[in-house]
Amino acid sequence: MDQIERITCMEAILDDATAAAAALEEALDRYAAVQERVGELEAYYSGGQWRRDFEDDSAGKIPKDLKRGVLSEDAVYDLLAAQNYLRKRLRELGKG
Repeated sequence: MDQIERITCMEAILDDATAAAAALEEALDRYAAVQERVGELEAYYSGGQWRRDFEDDSAGKIPKDLKRGVLSEDAVYDLLAAQNYLRKRLRELGKG
């Protein structure tokens, strides 16, 4: 690789890494801002209220036109599992 190719290659790496770092910072800001609310969601899911709402939905007591993905059996669980995975990845990246 000659000098011009090397500088061009390094410039591309710099541009990509700068954009990725900015996107990660924005995503981390959004992630941090929602954590308290996710705690509320987790308490709702692990407490008895979610189960009662789920059963009422199954019994047709919840309007069908209401957005209620939170009452699916997997959505909240999957989010909490993804959060655990992301925390693990962030810890691993922090070691580098």
